[in-house]
Amino acid sequence: MIRKIIEIDRELCNGCGLCASACQEGAIGMVDGKAVLLRDDYCDGLGNCLPACPTGAISFVEREAAAFDEEAVMENMKRQEAAGKPEQEAAPKAAAAPVPSQLRQWPVQIKLAPVHAPYFKDAKLLIAADCTAYAYGNFHSDFMRGKITLIGCPKLDGVDYSEKLTEILRQNDIKSVTVVRMEVPCCGGIQNAVVNALKNSGKFLPWSVVTISNDGRILE
Repeated sequence: MIRKIIEIDRELCNGCGLCASACQEGAIGMVDGKAVLLRDDYCDGLGNCLPACPTGAISFVEREAAAFDEEAVMENMKRQEAAGKPEQEAAPKAAAAPVPSQLRQWPVQIKLAPVHAPYFKDAKLLIAADCTAYAYGNFHSDFMRGKITLIGCPKLDGVDYSEKLTEILRQNDIKSVTVVRMEVPCCGGIQNAVVNALKNSGKFLPWSVVTISNDGRILE
């Protein structure tokens, strides 16, 4: 039958194993340090593994594939439980590669960051609410990569970041600003602070806002 199923790009896979852990059906295993789809009929086509992959190596395709077999999955799970280890090919499982941090400077808290610093020169600035990095799994790779990161929570800090952010924008050659906030109302404080800072800095910079839902999705 023709159906939707995952496809793994071996060249993009970094061997971290996060997709195998995310797949609750046991459809993905690690062979020679790379993720592979072990059996078509183990894959339900729902894609729980996609957001777990830090390199974008997993995608959906439509192709001839065996139908998802829930009974086969359950039998496989029983075998795994009995053996005390997941089903794998004959090759030994490689150690999971650590996911690299994309942090480029310190400190990261808005209230602790200096107004002027060398790392701000020609920087793409990411200003994020504290909770976003915990809610969104691929925060480092999707948002921090290639950016200078500043974080804060106006509710917990009890401050208005507008004045400090204004001076950071005014005194440095910032190229762009990305705001990442949660969907909760209190996160409007960090967005408003950035908007005010952009206005008060006297500079016209490209900027955008990304909102994260409480269950870790990017909201349109």
